[in-house]
Amino acid sequence: QVQLAESGGGSVQSGGSLRLSCRGSGYTYRNYCWGWFRQAPGKEREGVAAIDSDGTINYADAVKGRFTISQDNAKNTVTLQMNSLKPEDTAMYYCAAGPFLMIRVGVPESTAFGYWGQGTQVTVSS
Repeated sequence: QVQLAESGGGSVQSGGSLRLSCRGSGYTYRNYCWGWFRQAPGKEREGVAAIDSDGTINYADAVKGRFTISQDNAKNTVTLQMNSLKPEDTAMYYCAAGPFLMIRVGVPESTAFGYWGQGTQVTVSS
C-alpha cells in the first residue's frame, strides 16, 4: 500500500523560507511522478511543482524562481524548498504521486495522481 507523509509546514513571515518534505512508502513503480499541490480556503486545489523519475521538472508560474522541487530516490523523498514566501502562498500543501512521466509542460492535473498525503499547513504573514 502506497503511503505519503508530508512534513515541514509552519508559519513564517513574508520573505521567509520553508522546506517541505514528503516521504513515500510502498511505491514500486518504475516510472513515477511526484507533485506538490496546495489549496487555500475557498479556492480550488492547484499544482505547484512536479518532478518525475526521468528528472523532468515543472513549476506553476506563480512559484517559478522561488520554489525548488527535488527528489532523493534512495530515501523515496521529494522536497519542496520555498523561498521568498508571500502571503498568497498560504495554503494546505499536499504531496502526490502517480505512475507516469510528464509529457507536457506544466504541472499535471491533480486527477493524474493516484496517491496523496494528508497535507501540511503553510502560513505566511505579511
